[in-house]
Amino acid sequence: MRRPYVHAAEVVLAPGSDHRAPGGAVTAALCGHWEHDGPCRWPHHTAVEGEGQSVTVRTVFISDPAEEALVRAKIAAALDGGRLGELQAMGTWSVSQHSAAELTVEERSLAGRLAAS
Repeated sequence: MRRPYVHAAEVVLAPGSDHRAPGGAVTAALCGHWEHDGPCRWPHHTAVEGEGQSVTVRTVFISDPAEEALVRAKIAAALDGGRLGELQAMGTWSVSQHSAAELTVEERSLAGRLAAS
């Protein structure tokens, strides 16, 4: 049975980088492109928390327990890549830490909507 998970990463954005770029990289890794048609194999939502260059990137995703490690590896690889595909203009970043995290109260309702999609 599919269930919600959270992947958190501590990210340092290069000056002038778009805060949305790490989320686009995650979506491209999980769905093939950040703009895609149809449902996601692994429904997810990525939020960037914090101001300035040091931010926390939190991805709530839905998967079977057997695929959790695969999805986390895809998210980590996308973030560790440090840019959104070939779009250098969106900025670059570096990751200092990855971790599994617990759903926040706000993320619980989001996870319910993602699971229903």
